[in-house]
Amino acid sequence: MPVKPTPKKLLAAALATALLAQPVLAQEDASDENTLIATINEQPYSLDLFRAFYAQRLQQAGANNSPQLQEQIFNEFMNLVVAAQEAEQRELAAQREVKASLQLQRMLVLSQVALQAIAAETEVSEDELKQAYEQFTEQAKRTEYKARHILVDDQEKARDLAKQVGKKKGKNFEALAEEHSLGPTADRGGDLGWFDNRQMVKPFADAVAQLKPGEWTEEPVQTQFGWHVILLEETRNAEPPAFEEAKAQLEAAVKRQKVATKLAEMRDQSMVDLNEDVVKLKDEGE
Repeated sequence: MPVKPTPKKLLAAALATALLAQPVLAQEDASDENTLIATINEQPYSLDLFRAFYAQRLQQAGANNSPQLQEQIFNEFMNLVVAAQEAEQRELAAQREVKASLQLQRMLVLSQVALQAIAAETEVSEDELKQAYEQFTEQAKRTEYKARHILVDDQEKARDLAKQVGKKKGKNFEALAEEHSLGPTADRGGDLGWFDNRQMVKPFADAVAQLKPGEWTEEPVQTQFGWHVILLEETRNAEPPAFEEAKAQLEAAVKRQKVATKLAEMRDQSMVDLNEDVVKLKDEGE
């Protein structure tokens, strides 16, 4: 008489199989679509199903494949199986909102693979890449700043520090920042390194843009963090990456645009018969 495997034995066997489930699931192995990972409460579950779940969870976790993660994900898969089986026993799939959710999930998967197939068929020419690179470099033009700041929580204290900076023409800025500034930059004399204005809150960014190298804000700048005295040390023009370095990113961006255009064309060509009792159409004059 066959001995029913204990949960521990079942888990160990499944984890051994799970070693085949890598983030990229197109690997060569002896399995096919009929290969099972387990039979649970007399219901079979394919290895392909587990692999799809594993790949999704691995991406969500943002972690590298490991035995510990495999065990964690397999346990999650087991929880998913028994909860889904419970829903089937309760006949919850017959509920109106559950039917709609199941239909939606099917549509989401199908739409995703359809768009992936369209993207795989989409070719990008060298001329298109060069045109995209020209647009990219134009948009990438920006000024970068190297600055220091002294951050305090009181306006009058900030004004006093700005006056002290003025007396020494900024040569005492680093020492004043180390002594008085709040936050993590104090230990390095208020040094913020290189940044562009998109990385800073607007009042700070606007103030820096008005300075020339060697100048400081004689009137402190208020942000949600407190009051800042800012010293601008250097500026430079940001250099965009070379064409070859940006090529893969540009190709992906052009493909996304082409797929979006294709999707819009497909939508425009679709025959649509709206239920006007449910969907109110705008008048042309609105």
